[in-house]
Amino acid sequence: MIPEPRDSDPLDAYSQVVSAVARELTPRVASVRVRQRGREGSGSAVAFTTDGFLLTNAHVVGDAGEGTAAFVDGTTTSFTTVGTDPLSDLAVVRADGSTPEPAELGDSDTLVVGQLVVAVGNPLGLAGSVTAGVVSALGRSLPARNGGAMRVIEDVIQTDAALNPGNSGGALADARGRVVGINTAVAGIGLGLAVPINSTTRRIIGALMRDGRVRRAFLGLITNPVPVPLGLRDRLGQRAALRVAEVVPGSPAARAGLRTGDLVLTAGGVAVSVAQSLQRLMFDDAIGKPLQISVLRNGAMVDVIAEPVELSDAR
Repeated sequence: MIPEPRDSDPLDAYSQVVSAVARELTPRVASVRVRQRGREGSGSAVAFTTDGFLLTNAHVVGDAGEGTAAFVDGTTTSFTTVGTDPLSDLAVVRADGSTPEPAELGDSDTLVVGQLVVAVGNPLGLAGSVTAGVVSALGRSLPARNGGAMRVIEDVIQTDAALNPGNSGGALADARGRVVGINTAVAGIGLGLAVPINSTTRRIIGALMRDGRVRRAFLGLITNPVPVPLGLRDRLGQRAALRVAEVVPGSPAARAGLRTGDLVLTAGGVAVSVAQSLQRLMFDDAIGKPLQISVLRNGAMVDVIAEPVELSDAR
């Protein structure tokens, strides 16, 4: 006979957390269907405002201007696409009818490896499916492309919570039911990826709601994070920086004199240690404005001034 679980049993506590998150989020995650180019696509979307805005993946919506959303309580509503951003794989749509109370957006920057997460979505057409696992890695990168423009989605969350086709656009939540990621891809057996909800993606979401698109600045650097040389760490107060792997010919970075091999320490007076450090500066307010960049080159400090251009004008 299997003994009855005790309140202090870790597995029972785990089950209580997962079931509580499921109760909180399942009603707020819709199954969405769109039709584009004569074919029907499906995925998931998360209600995140009181006035009908839903958050999903750009690849779920594609070029479709409208679709339908169905919630687990049987409510079905049409929606219109407000804006998509393929370079972050995020999209915002707005329901024409009523929607549930919104889910709470969290902050993925607070996550740690090993932390419990719960995925809620509609895999394989099965509405209201819930899987649980842990954050198996942080800081992953996911390439994203929009026409000729290429960008790397940084700080992607890797989880072993089972994700399947149809989970895309669904919620990845922490133990308190806060949405910390939007499920986006299956990276392999037992590996799923989610676009993080952090200060950068909140800015993208706000731009999609306001303008229907995201204007980005283009600098023209491809970089990799590396440790700062030991002798400089204490003097600079910085342990990591960005090594320039490539400078795009004719780009603002090239015109400013940046070179392959430069170690980028600061941009706009802010220390840069991961690619997102630069990417979070590359929004519309940086277009056409001088940006001071400090690099270490052959053991010497070099300051240059670059003037980012709008991404659509650059590619």
